Amino acid sequence: MNKVLTALLSVAFSFAALAQQSIDLGALWQRYEFYAGGISGLRSMNDGAHYTALGKNSIDKFSYETGELVTTLFDANSTTELEAFSGYTLSDNELTALLETDTESIYRRSSRSEVYVADLITGDVKKLQQEKVRYATFSPDGESIAYVLNNNLFVYQRALDVHIQVTTDGTFNSIINGGTDWVYEEEFALVKAFWWSPDSKYIGFFRFDETNVRSFNMDIYGSELYPNPNTFKYPKAGESNSIVTAHVWNSTNGRVSQVLENVNYEYLPRATWSDDRTWVISTMNRLQNALTLYSVYAPSGVSAKLYHETDDKYLEINDELAFLSDGSFIMLSDRDGWNHLYHINEEGEVKRQITKGDFNVTRFYGIDAMNRLFYQSSEAHVTERNIYSIGLNGRGKKSISAEKGTHNGTFTKDYSLFIDTYSAEGKPTVVTLKQSNGTWVRTLKTNERAEKALTKFTFTPKEFITVSTPTGGDLNAWMIKPVDFDESKTYPMFMFVYGGPGRQTVENSYDGFRSMWFQMLANEHNMIIVSVDNHGTDGRSESFKKSTYGQMGKLETVDQTEAAIELSKRSYVDGNRIGIFGWSYGGYMASNCLFQSPDVFKMAIAVAPVTNWRFYDNIYTERYMGLPADNGDGYDADSPLSHVEGLEGKYLLIHGTGDDNVHVQNSMRMVEALVQADKDFDWFAYPDKNHGIYGGNTTMHLYRMMTEFIANNL
Repeated sequence: MNKVLTALLSVAFSFAALAQQSIDLGALWQRYEFYAGGISGLRSMNDGAHYTALGKNSIDKFSYETGELVTTLFDANSTTELEAFSGYTLSDNELTALLETDTESIYRRSSRSEVYVADLITGDVKKLQQEKVRYATFSPDGESIAYVLNNNLFVYQRALDVHIQVTTDGTFNSIINGGTDWVYEEEFALVKAFWWSPDSKYIGFFRFDETNVRSFNMDIYGSELYPNPNTFKYPKAGESNSIVTAHVWNSTNGRVSQVLENVNYEYLPRATWSDDRTWVISTMNRLQNALTLYSVYAPSGVSAKLYHETDDKYLEINDELAFLSDGSFIMLSDRDGWNHLYHINEEGEVKRQITKGDFNVTRFYGIDAMNRLFYQSSEAHVTERNIYSIGLNGRGKKSISAEKGTHNGTFTKDYSLFIDTYSAEGKPTVVTLKQSNGTWVRTLKTNERAEKALTKFTFTPKEFITVSTPTGGDLNAWMIKPVDFDESKTYPMFMFVYGGPGRQTVENSYDGFRSMWFQMLANEHNMIIVSVDNHGTDGRSESFKKSTYGQMGKLETVDQTEAAIELSKRSYVDGNRIGIFGWSYGGYMASNCLFQSPDVFKMAIAVAPVTNWRFYDNIYTERYMGLPADNGDGYDADSPLSHVEGLEGKYLLIHGTGDDNVHVQNSMRMVEALVQADKDFDWFAYPDKNHGIYGGNTTMHLYRMMTEFIANNL
């Protein structure tokens, strides 16, 4: 009877599968049918009962309770000053808005825009500057706006209608005031380098002197007769950094004072104000294994050491720092082997470890008036992220996001409500409003189009598994099988790898793009897709993450190779047909796996790979590898360039020539090494495309090329 039932269910499932459409590249990269987004430009308002969102050229105000549109705060269609805008910021008193339009990207996170100042009471609109500016920011009282123009810091005083030029020495590729250089933007995620004091009397800002930083030259081919040279400062491993200094501008007398003049440091990765007069600056040494916080008293410029922490290997910088009224503060530290929240007293000593256990706190959202902290962590599972609350005393911990998967929170200013942006494997993003105790209030947004696509097209959810390896131990992984998987058959296996420090590919979240490409490969090309998180990746203990220090590529390559071998022992995996694909650090890994284990991997695709860490920027590389002068063997031992002789399978190398992050120099060196080793390979360059390789038909072309390469060689 059971066999009959099984057979009937199998037939029914087969008919259901046949009724579905096959995923095609057009659905992914032209119609974006699987795309699932959040709410654009959502901001909680001061009253805790309303939020604003970006409408069609408007700023709309909604009720949290009903979700209904209450009013439109600003409508560009009602003014002749501007036709449209793409972003906005409200002043703290919510009476004025900064509107951004015609935004132009500079690097990954930085941009410049035309900025307009809109009075939300009168509807009057005024252009801030005739030129595009960077990082326009209201003072807390809303009376002034600070911004960066031509590498100088300016302040616009609205009541007087005057622009004050705070600095005058800004020079392209030399001096930057109030903004950061390329490497701070990329590796510290810091682009705006000025901070208003809470009382609007002072601005603390950083000045970057990149005069002695060596330049990188990158031709932009465009459509002109001659290429346009793009020259920017890029400090590679072991090379000189910008000299970064800290300064305070006093709005009362207009004076600028340098601070921390007698402090020894290499980096200033973070800063914040703890009160109206105290500017707190984070400093780090060159190796990034010592962090010190300094408090600067703005009226005098006098500084004092507030906190100090060291590590045998490295420390990660983060934004998890919040000051309390008594001068103590909350911060995130991995001092006990896991990332946890600590309460530090005003003398810089640990008063209490607030969270404890074999998990990582991954975000700290803040603390409410009742001294309850709200945070995100991996406590439920290494592949998941959930939101919790806990008392400042470390008691009363409560999970306020129940569903398995990935939750990201955005809290109202009083922490009475939060917006939960949730997704999981096979579950497109859902945005809900919840009370701070986790009680559901209402759903703000679903993604019906993506949900429909999951039923319209063939889809088999990832299986989250553990792979036991001889030397790497148990490694987290996921597997996608064809929709008509038959365990009595054998299938080629295609592996997706990133593998870099502090990152994961094995996550229980929704990915409407690359994961759906993997679905297409599994079902249309009848293969098994796998991804494995090797040593060095995030979510597990600090010892696991930092085990790759000084030897990036070594343990990771062993882990991926051993995982491939262990998985090939399964009866349905064809061990003679294993391929691997990765992008950026993943391209570095895919190259290493193919070159160092030719008996395991038949083919590899490497997109925008680092090929030797000597070519990459110093903040990232030295954090995980130390200085080249001290660790030359570590830099070269697992460089793919050192192993090109091992290439036996099929290799596709892809790079954008406009990649300011991982320069095409990496692939050019690879091409030359392979040529000199007399190895056959495939190589494709996308003119002027950056690290993401997109724009126009580019993504479609890229994934079609990779799909064909996989089909022909695996």
